[in-house]
Amino acid sequence: MRLWWMMSGLALLAGCQATPTVLPSAEPRPAAECRWEADGIEPREWVRRALDALEADDFVVRDTELALGVISAERTRTIPGYGDRYDSWERTGFFGGFGLGGGRGVSTGVMIGFGGAGGSITQDATQLERVSVVADPGWVRVSRDIQVIDWRGELRETRSGSDTAFCGSLRQAMQAAPAREEP
Repeated sequence: MRLWWMMSGLALLAGCQATPTVLPSAEPRPAAECRWEADGIEPREWVRRALDALEADDFVVRDTELALGVISAERTRTIPGYGDRYDSWERTGFFGGFGLGGGRGVSTGVMIGFGGAGGSITQDATQLERVSVVADPGWVRVSRDIQVIDWRGELRETRSGSDTAFCGSLRQAMQAAPAREEP
């Protein structure tokens, strides 16, 4: 009898599982300018041009693979005051938030080198921008994503940054670069 109840319960739970109707995709979709024909230029040359263009735009190159025609780079920048939109941590911090008063009694405190409760100067978020360029004998493709990470290391925003302006300017910089001679 117990087996009957377990089987019907299991069948009920199995019926609740469903597959998604739409598979995940980049939002917004990458712009058409983020993909162009290689025009007979070798993938190795496209990677070299991408390296020069990305470094000129303050990106730090993380990975390159000339044989595969892949380069990955990233850059960060501080977003002042971004944390103030979401965080109430400063208002309810230690010792009343600034080291004096608070609660039912009177208390004082001194914080030296605490690295967290010091006003919105320490609560600036960081924008992380990652770019990948893939070149094969027929096409060159660029993808970019942007993430905003708050001062505590929590991811606040993420989106595709493969837009017309960025891909167009990167393409122009790559096409304007002089061809290098093989050593």
